[in-house]
Amino acid sequence: MSRREIRAGLWVFAEYEREGSKMPEYRMKVAPDTVAYADAENRKLVVEFAIPGAPADTVDVKILEDSVHLTAPARDVLYVSSLALGWPVKPDKAEATYELGLLRIEVPFKDPMEDAVKVAIKAGGMEIKTKEIEG
Repeated sequence: MSRREIRAGLWVFAEYEREGSKMPEYRMKVAPDTVAYADAENRKLVVEFAIPGAPADTVDVKILEDSVHLTAPARDVLYVSSLALGWPVKPDKAEATYELGLLRIEVPFKDPMEDAVKVAIKAGGMEIKTKEIEG
């Protein structure tokens, strides 16, 4: 059986079954409460998202060197967030935990010289000749 509901001024279409309820077909997008900060030693970035009601197996987090992207469906909302980072991180070293509706991500900052390439230096353009003095 289907019915229409109005939530926060938006039309939300939901399907309900006699045995229980399904997740709504359309969820209102909501920005989660978010905090991002450097740890005490300034070695890693910590990002925390409050996403209560989102099952852990449906949370999708993607991290690039310069950004973090989150989607997390909950009962009647879809948590979405994209953060641009001011300092590059190492996405392949990220670790995340999810407990009691709080998703915590820790990812180390990238050393700004990590990908630096040493440049070979050639001597200046002028060749220096020595002159012998007779004496």
